[in-house]
Amino acid sequence: MWTPLVDALWALPLEKRIFGSVLLFSWTIYLWETFLAQRQRRIYKTTTHVPKELGQIMDSETFEKSRLYQLDKSTFSFWSGLYSETEGTIILLFEGIPHLWNFSGVLCRRAGFGPEYEITHSLMFLFLATLFSALTGLPWSIYNTFVIEEKHGFNQQTFGFFMKDSIKKFIVTQCILLPVSSLLLYIIKIGGDYFFIYAWLFTLIVSLVLVTIYADYIAPLFDKFIPLPEGTLKEEIEVMAKNIDFPLTKVYVVEGSKRSSHSNAYFYGFFKNKRIVLFDTLLEEYSMPNKEPPEEGSLEPPRDGEGESPEPKAKVRNKKQGCKNEEVLAVLGHELGHWKLGHTVKNIVISQMNSFLCFFLFAILIGRKELFAAFGFYDTQPTLIGLMIIFQFIFSPYNEVLSFCLTILSRRFEFQADAFAKKLGKAKDLYSALIKLNKDNLGFPVSDWLFSMWHYSHPPLLERLQALQDSKQD
Repeated sequence: MWTPLVDALWALPLEKRIFGSVLLFSWTIYLWETFLAQRQRRIYKTTTHVPKELGQIMDSETFEKSRLYQLDKSTFSFWSGLYSETEGTIILLFEGIPHLWNFSGVLCRRAGFGPEYEITHSLMFLFLATLFSALTGLPWSIYNTFVIEEKHGFNQQTFGFFMKDSIKKFIVTQCILLPVSSLLLYIIKIGGDYFFIYAWLFTLIVSLVLVTIYADYIAPLFDKFIPLPEGTLKEEIEVMAKNIDFPLTKVYVVEGSKRSSHSNAYFYGFFKNKRIVLFDTLLEEYSMPNKEPPEEGSLEPPRDGEGESPEPKAKVRNKKQGCKNEEVLAVLGHELGHWKLGHTVKNIVISQMNSFLCFFLFAILIGRKELFAAFGFYDTQPTLIGLMIIFQFIFSPYNEVLSFCLTILSRRFEFQADAFAKKLGKAKDLYSALIKLNKDNLGFPVSDWLFSMWHYSHPPLLERLQALQDSKQD
């Protein structure tokens, strides 16, 4: 199919070959993703009854709700993906990137910053590019939240809260992105022949700092974190952490239900300062859908009902969700298994090895004027544009292969974390918790094997349950 196109590309000048190859690869990946999505969509359409092997773990009503939810998400994903791919192609074909760069330069000159202020110019470009991305993505986000998520009972936001949240996210992003980008560009400029080492070390430090401060200083800007009240659950979490030498310092509950009914749990922190965060939707006694709509919007249990959630919704559709204490402990046993088995450290090492390799290759390629000319930069080679071209476009094939490999690795890690929870005697509770979480989040338990292999960073539900089946009695 692509042979005539490849032959035609090979006959073009180098910069045209680069540009054409980028577009060809981008659309090839899009068509591959669409092919996979259609395979999975066929599963949603044809699997209208609960399969025999699922009869004991999912009722027909929940199965049908899940099927319709995933069908709607699949349709949305198709149209949003088509728009995104088309928008990107139009931007490249009509040299939208150099036009935006030139417009940024005009604004900088009007503010008194000449061509010698490349970093200032780059920051203006970044601001305008992210603003454009936020504005063009906003309608899709609104539709996803207030049509799809609302229709299936997950959305808990009002439109006003959603818009304030979106503006706040954009501002916080700029407050992090612009200073970090300016320092990175400065390091590349003054770093000499070994700038890629200094740039990599800088991004390593930034990533570690952001991971450290995110839950304490950034996440609370958007969600309310409260300490888990004293009681049986907290005591059992502390005992389990102590038994596996997890250096737990605090346990928080986050009001995720003011946005969505989806549930989650995670831990964060380095060295001897670990914290656990539980979404209120994960806990039966906290889960907003399990309660009558509160008059003042409090999402906390009746015994500790201080504070309010901004603009709570009056109606909640999905009833009875969340896990019992034993099931919450099993979920945490799985999460702590990732820590005990070194998965977190391994992921960081892999990420940083990849980052170093990319900066090294960037150092080799940044001097190639053909790369800049391919994207409309004939007379200037800005460092920021070089980063964008090389990391986003030139590395695209490598990034796709890496992403697939990491998906396979992630699935292996998930099975290992489940096995760790087994060893803690949590197999039975984890089994029931996985079923409940699948139901609460309307996850569809039947998947196309190829779609699953390419996309699922977590193993399909049936595979995880099968791995736990033999140990449920433990």
